[in-house]
Amino acid sequence: MDSNPSSAETAQGSIYVSNAVTNAAKILVVGHFAVGKTTLIGSLSEITPLRTEEKMTQASVHVDDLRGVTSKTTTTVALDFGRLTLSEDLVLYLFGTPGQQRFMQLWEDMARGALGALLLVDPARLEETFPVIDLVEGYGLEYAIAVNTFDSSTTYSEAEVREALDLLPDTPVVYCDARDQRSSAEALIALVRHLLERAA
Repeated sequence: MDSNPSSAETAQGSIYVSNAVTNAAKILVVGHFAVGKTTLIGSLSEITPLRTEEKMTQASVHVDDLRGVTSKTTTTVALDFGRLTLSEDLVLYLFGTPGQQRFMQLWEDMARGALGALLLVDPARLEETFPVIDLVEGYGLEYAIAVNTFDSSTTYSEAEVREALDLLPDTPVVYCDARDQRSSAEALIALVRHLLERAA
């Protein structure tokens, strides 16, 4: 087997981290069930993302609420993982968490060492965001809200989202399309700026 890094390429680039990278940062991508976490990480990752999606079975019919997402046929059962090189010496690792309550035990390990969380929200299902906010705040993570608008006819202003989710005034709220790399990147940038401001 050829162990030469140049031979291990994906469609998006090298699977190897450059030897120049000396720093790494970890960000969580969180949100309720079927909000677009896997899609957002896929749109940002420079490598083919690791996905632990499985087909949804009849056993989940009375467990996973498919209202508004009836076309969904798979679900993340462990995590999503992607990588984004930010500079010559800095790489960002993106970890997507499962959205269902039965997988919440994974959060403790995933939250350890994370700088913050990008919290995806479906404007048609705002009420499903509260348990996720509780978890993020319970682990002491700074976060930004990214309203994923790609598959919803429901629209709310930033002020309405803030009021509905009872957010602190300095919590960033941005709108994004998780399928679009640039839009997803702008949401991630909003989180990073918030983290830098909080650290200053």
